[in-house]
Amino acid sequence: MPDPNPSLCPREQHGFVRVATVSPELKLGDVAANVATLRTEMQRLASEGCRLIVFPELCLTGYSCADLFYQRSLQQQALAGVKQLAEANAGLGCCIVVGLPLIVQGRLYNVAAVIADGEVLGFVPKTFLPNSGEFYERRWFSPATTLTDTHTEADGIPIGTDLLFEATDLPGFVLGVEICEDLWTVIPPSSHAALAGATLLANPSASNEVLGKFTYRRQLISQQSARCQAAYIYASAGAGESSTDTVYSGHGLIAENGSLLGETERFAFETRAALADVDLQRLEHERVRNTAFRDAAATQSYSRITFCLGETQPGVSPALLRPLSAHPFVPPAGSDRQAVCEEIFAIQATALARRLRQTRSKTAVLGLSGGLDSTLALLVMIESLKRAGLPREAALTITMPGFGTTARTKGNAEKLAEALHIPLRTIGIGAAVEQHFKDIGHPAGLHDVTYENAQARERTQVLMDVANQTGGIVVGTGDLSESALGWCTFNGDHMSMYHVNAGVPKTLVKYLIEWCASELYATEAGAILHDIIDTPISPELLPLAADGSMKQKTEDTVGPYELHDFFLFHFIRHGCDEAKIRFLAAQAFADQYPAEVVDKWLATFLRRFVQSQFKRSSMPDGPKVGSVALSPRGDWRMPSDYSGSLF
Repeated sequence: MPDPNPSLCPREQHGFVRVATVSPELKLGDVAANVATLRTEMQRLASEGCRLIVFPELCLTGYSCADLFYQRSLQQQALAGVKQLAEANAGLGCCIVVGLPLIVQGRLYNVAAVIADGEVLGFVPKTFLPNSGEFYERRWFSPATTLTDTHTEADGIPIGTDLLFEATDLPGFVLGVEICEDLWTVIPPSSHAALAGATLLANPSASNEVLGKFTYRRQLISQQSARCQAAYIYASAGAGESSTDTVYSGHGLIAENGSLLGETERFAFETRAALADVDLQRLEHERVRNTAFRDAAATQSYSRITFCLGETQPGVSPALLRPLSAHPFVPPAGSDRQAVCEEIFAIQATALARRLRQTRSKTAVLGLSGGLDSTLALLVMIESLKRAGLPREAALTITMPGFGTTARTKGNAEKLAEALHIPLRTIGIGAAVEQHFKDIGHPAGLHDVTYENAQARERTQVLMDVANQTGGIVVGTGDLSESALGWCTFNGDHMSMYHVNAGVPKTLVKYLIEWCASELYATEAGAILHDIIDTPISPELLPLAADGSMKQKTEDTVGPYELHDFFLFHFIRHGCDEAKIRFLAAQAFADQYPAEVVDKWLATFLRRFVQSQFKRSSMPDGPKVGSVALSPRGDWRMPSDYSGSLF
C-alpha cells in the first residue's frame, strides 16, 4: 500500500471525503445576488473541510424564471457568474457544482457547471426534460441528445454527458453529474457514470414539493446510491423559487451505498446545508467484491477531466460527520427492535429446523452452561422444534459441571430449563477428566491448555454420545465472535452437528437475550435471563477461587467483545486495514477506551484472527444471519497457513 498523501488530513488518508448539499437563499432572476450567496457558502463550507459542494439546478438564476430564460442578458450574467465563482474558488480546496442556463450551438441547455482549482472544468447538460403536469422545460431547453458533437465546447469549456471529473490528489474522488429528472428515469445517467468509475454522483435539482413526495425522493436517492455503490449528493431548489403554481422545499440529501448520511431542513427561505463524510475506500471495496457490479459494462465511453484539490483549509475538526456505531452489529436506537429480533430468530430457527427435518432427528441435544451463547441456542432451539413439528420434550439439555463451574451459572441453567419446561440432565465431567489426566500422564495441579481443553472435549463427547443414544443431533452454541478470535477448543466446543449461533456475534447475542428477557419470555424466565446477561463471560475451565467465585473471565484474557466485534465488522465487511480500524475505533470509543487500550486489543484481534483460520476451515454448518459471516464454504476463504504479514 502506498504511503498516504501527507497533504491530506487524517480523515482523508483513510478514504473519507467531506461533501455538502446546499439549498441557498435565492433572489429570483438576480444573478449577482445569487453569486454572492453561493460564494459565501462555498467559502464557509470549504473552511469546514468540504471537498465537494453541490448547489441546486439553475441556482444562478432560479429554476422558475420561465420565459425570462430567453433573455440574453440573463444568460450572459449567468455565464459571467460561473466565472466569478471559479475565480473565488481558487485556493479553497473544494469542487463545486452549480446550475445555469447556457447557449450552445444556437440552443439553450439546462447545465451543471463543475468548478475546481479556480477553473470551470466542464458543463454537463440535462438529458431528460420533464414536460408534463406542472413542468414545461421543453419550452425553453433542449435535451443533451441534441448536442451534435460529443467533444463540443462552450466558451472553450468541454460540455457533454460523457464527462467525469477526477481529483488526482484525492484517491477515489471521481465525480459524475446528472440533473434532477435524469434520476427519475428508467436508467439514470448516473448508472452509466458509476459503471465508468464515478464514486461521487451529484444531482443539482429543482424538485417541487407535493404531499408524500419527500419520502419517495429519499427512497429513490438511497436506492440509486445502493444500486451504483456510490455516494449520491442531491441538492434541490428552495422556497425562494416562484410559488405561482408550485412550492419548492430545498430538500437536500446525501446517501452512501443505500444509507442516508445527511439531510437538510425543508421549507426554509434562508440558506440550508447538510454535510457528511463519505467513505470512498468503502465504496471501492464494495465494487471490487461485488461480481455483478464488476461484470456490468458501461454502455458509453467517458472522458476524465483531472484536477487537483490541494490541501484542506486549516483548523478543520478531525471528527467524522457520519453515523458511526460502537456496536455495528446491534440495530441502532429507533429501530423496530421486535421486528429485527423476530427476523433473526426466524433465520436461526428455520435453519436448525431444516437440519432437524433433513436428519429425521428425534431430539436436539445441547450443553446448557448458564452463559449467554448456550442460552440463546436454547431459545432458538425451542422455536426450531416447533417449526420442525417436534415436541418441546425433544429438547435435551445437559449441564456438565467441571472444575470451574460456579453455583451461579449452574443454578441459572437449572432454573432456566425448569422455567421453560425443558428436560435437563446433570452429568459431571470431573471424574472422567481426572481419569483422562491419569491415562495421558498429565501432572496434577498443572492448569495449562491441556487442563482446559480436556474439559471442553469431554463435554463434546458427552453431547455427541447422548445424541447418538437418542437419535438426535448436537446443537452448537459458539458464536461468530468466538470463531473470529478462535476462542474455542478445537474438536471441543468448536464442534457440533449444527452451529446455530455461527452468524451471531457476541454483542448481538446479548441484544437478543435482552429482548427475550423483556418481551418473549418476560413472564416465564425474564429474571433468569437478566441474571445470565449480567454474569461475566467465562469458559469456566480453571478452578474457582477459595470463596467459590469465578477466577477466569474471558474478556480479561482476550479483551472486550464490543471492541472485537467492532474490529471484526470493519475488517470483514468493509475491508478496512489496521490503520483505518484504529482511526474508526478512536472515533467510536473516544470516551471509553484510551488509544493504547484500543491498540492492544486490535493487535490481539488480528493475531488471533490469522492464527485461528484452521478452526474456521473445519467449522460445522451454521446459518448466516447478517452481512458478516466466516464460513469457509461461503463468505470467508483464507489459507490457514497465511503468515499475517499484512498486519
